Amino acid sequence: MASHSDTLVVFFGATAGANGGKLGSDEREIILLVWQIVDLHEKKVGKLHRCLVKPDTLELTDQCKEETGLTLDDIVKAEPLDKVLQQFQQSVSSEVKCLGRSSCTLCVNSPLIIRQALHPEASKKNLVLPECFFSFVDVRKEFHKCCPNAGPMEKLTLTSICILLIFYVMNAPFNHIYHKFSCVETVKYKFDSGTCSKTEPVDSETVIRARGLPWQSSDQDIARFFKGLNIAKGGVALCLNAQGRRNGEALVRFINSEHRDLALERHKHHMGSRYIEVYKATGEEFLKIAGGTSNEVAQFLSKENQVIIRMRGLPFTATPQEVLSFLGPESPVTDGSEGLLFVKYPDGRPTGDAFVLFSCEEYAQNALKKHKQILGKRYIELFRSTAAEVQQVLNRYMSTPLISTLPPSPIVPVPVLATPPFLPAASSTRDCVRLRGLPYTAGIEDILEFMGEHTVDIKPHGVHMVLNQQGRPSGDAFIQMKSPDKAFMVAQKCHKKTMKDRYVEVFQCSTEEMSIVLMGGTLNRSGLSPPPCKLPCLSPPTAYAAFPTPPAILSEAALYQPPLLAAPRPPQTTTHSPAHTLAYYPPQPHLYMNMNMNYTAYYPSPPVSPSTVSYFAAPPGAVAAAVAAQPHHAAAAAAAATPVLPQPGALVRMQGLPYNTGVKDILSFFQGYQLQPDAVLILYNFSGQCSGEALVTFPSEEIARRAVAERSNHPFYGQQVHLVFCN
Repeated sequence: MASHSDTLVVFFGATAGANGGKLGSDEREIILLVWQIVDLHEKKVGKLHRCLVKPDTLELTDQCKEETGLTLDDIVKAEPLDKVLQQFQQSVSSEVKCLGRSSCTLCVNSPLIIRQALHPEASKKNLVLPECFFSFVDVRKEFHKCCPNAGPMEKLTLTSICILLIFYVMNAPFNHIYHKFSCVETVKYKFDSGTCSKTEPVDSETVIRARGLPWQSSDQDIARFFKGLNIAKGGVALCLNAQGRRNGEALVRFINSEHRDLALERHKHHMGSRYIEVYKATGEEFLKIAGGTSNEVAQFLSKENQVIIRMRGLPFTATPQEVLSFLGPESPVTDGSEGLLFVKYPDGRPTGDAFVLFSCEEYAQNALKKHKQILGKRYIELFRSTAAEVQQVLNRYMSTPLISTLPPSPIVPVPVLATPPFLPAASSTRDCVRLRGLPYTAGIEDILEFMGEHTVDIKPHGVHMVLNQQGRPSGDAFIQMKSPDKAFMVAQKCHKKTMKDRYVEVFQCSTEEMSIVLMGGTLNRSGLSPPPCKLPCLSPPTAYAAFPTPPAILSEAALYQPPLLAAPRPPQTTTHSPAHTLAYYPPQPHLYMNMNMNYTAYYPSPPVSPSTVSYFAAPPGAVAAAVAAQPHHAAAAAAAATPVLPQPGALVRMQGLPYNTGVKDILSFFQGYQLQPDAVLILYNFSGQCSGEALVTFPSEEIARRAVAERSNHPFYGQQVHLVFCN
């Protein structure tokens, strides 16, 4: 349809649920379509067409019955939506042709019927809409733009629109035969993939977060969920977890705030059998996920209209030619090896991931049929990907620290259970309350609303959401009040009040009890259980507390964040050179910021900390220098309490291990090389899962080099591993 035409099609619709300003927000189907032709040149109106539509679910709300005057008996015998749309197309084409015109303009009193009802329903039912529904005029906006001094139009009926349009034309200047609409809105036919730079400005009023997506969802699937709303180019960013796998969330950027607001109305609409949660997000969050600075990635994604497939689990020795042969001639890669992007660590080692470009959907479908087929001795996973995921994966791996690049120095453990930035010192004062049984969807705003008049008594940064080890809400929260009396009043007034159809228990507690739970401990009717870590209490022992943190060590340690060691070697009593001394540093607030912990900006929400100890490398002699800088009695206490590691010998790093690898498996692999049980150290990530790497200490450099040479070509339980001599 043309945007400037003297033939208009005035269009109305209603759903089986909410109508008016909330039309389409409850995901109900269309039950009524009304249209009428308006000839502006002759100042006439055509026949009024009113067609009932039979929904798949035969149910009408009371509001719908009241506003439309329809009953179930009226729509039972109606035609389905696809038949009514065909009737609309034939009727409009016939009338326009009878008027001797070749084009017409679709006019609506609100974009909701087009964007929030017609397009989403047609997408779910796989219906092809007539072209006229991709370009339309909102009469309200047009009228207010032409007549800015006019009052608000609460309700526009089809008849009033026709009269309004004709009246405007009759009073138009003589040389202005018909009005040229300036507020023509469009609906994108398809989502355009693309890249986003970290320096690109992103308006926070245009971004949402979708949660609960099926893990196999692609950017096109998400765009289809938001069909009718215009997503910015490259505006879908799938989020990944710590293991590089999709976590069921995505950030979506729309072309303006109006479309973002309409997207928020689709909260808990369904994608297949799953409902999707939709929340506001910020531009910073979007750039963190979708933004990239790599020229290699920009060049790889510069080819537009390409389908991206991600390959995971490739052998580390796989070459481009082997990958092309694996995909086969039925799924040719765009530009051959130029259409392959291997993901590597900063030192050039392969990660086993790669991205592939295909020029059409057919080739991509053929490639997906190779899912879990064998390449070399490993099965390969293939699934759809997006430009934002390419950026995210490359950013993640390129920022991974390298153990092999660390200076040869002692290993200094720092407790991961560092104090959060806004968490006060432990105290027995009962000026806190604990909320238990919160809905998992509850946010800070919900808690503040739940607190009601007591919100003014909350300390700044005093709301703490307790998250589980997956970073999800646990249903608990702690709130710091201004005094014990205020905490007591909250516990009395808010206990077992409801929040989103669930009653919430509210208990008064102390800052010490709150701190222990936030640090990974438990709080129940039986009392307190401290965090499961090496330290017997929250505060370090006296010997450790007297051992302050040298700023030079922390500043350098902050540069390196290796994986967590789930089972660090037990300290030995034997004494060696001071270069291998271990020192426990007391928790420091800024360390919490380096632990990849997420929290809300104003009301911090620290997750449950891992119950392990993280290790940073300290410069040679730093520990001894720190001890020497202390008062005599403190240094003596620190030296007496400080354990030491045995002589490390020669170190070999294993890469590409199966995720279920145990110490016995590695000892069996190196049988005959004089290894002790404590010579194997398996590396774990911040989620407590095996990272696929391990460190093995051999008695001497000669034995270590011989083991690397002899065992490099041997499969580890059917899987090829990479051995690196580190000394």
